[in-house]
Amino acid sequence: MARLFIIEDEDDLRRILQYNLASAGHEVRAVARGLEGLEQIRNDPPDLLLLDLMLPDLSGLEICRQLKGEAATRNLPIIMLTARTEEIDRVVGFELGADDYVAKPFSVRELQLRIQAILRRSQRTEPVAVNEIFFGKLRISPEAHRVWVAGEEITLTSTEMKLLLTLYSRKGRVQTRGSLLDEVWEANPENNTRTVDTHIKRLREKLGATGDYVETVRGVGYRFVDSLPE
Repeated sequence: MARLFIIEDEDDLRRILQYNLASAGHEVRAVARGLEGLEQIRNDPPDLLLLDLMLPDLSGLEICRQLKGEAATRNLPIIMLTARTEEIDRVVGFELGADDYVAKPFSVRELQLRIQAILRRSQRTEPVAVNEIFFGKLRISPEAHRVWVAGEEITLTSTEMKLLLTLYSRKGRVQTRGSLLDEVWEANPENNTRTVDTHIKRLREKLGATGDYVETVRGVGYRFVDSLPE
């Protein structure tokens, strides 16, 4: 059972989600306004947030930005719910740290599967997480969910951390977008691979001076370098 929080201003949809997710065994809290939800989450963070993008008082993107910028909630998994399907909305949401994006109308069953996948991802202990990793200017502590670049700590979301660890654990080998979707997001490789590209872009930006450790293999996918130049 997980503790889920819903911020959704459509009354019927909010009630449907709350009922179905509670029936699946989760503890569910739900509100219709962004500011109210933000306050409650700060006081008592849930295990996962379902966040409507279009809210009457505060946009879902702004809520995501604030939560990802605060230490207590920066690793909170967020699934965005919205009727807007423009690619720019997905890109901005992912760049702010959202873990998934579901466009309305959607299947409640599909949403439940996405929730389960993200919860497994955030709670799973990775085999590579036994010791700290040192590679060039990059230092990774998987167990502590911490990363340093040239001695300066950076903040990664749970998805970004898993993406980095997946690429590192297979360094020198090309990973297709489909294989990364399957491994990191546990999603159908036939789904929109723009998700992968957006997260890679954001990960490189955060990695700064070590961003070029993740190479683009044009027309195929991505690869973590096998070794550093002399």
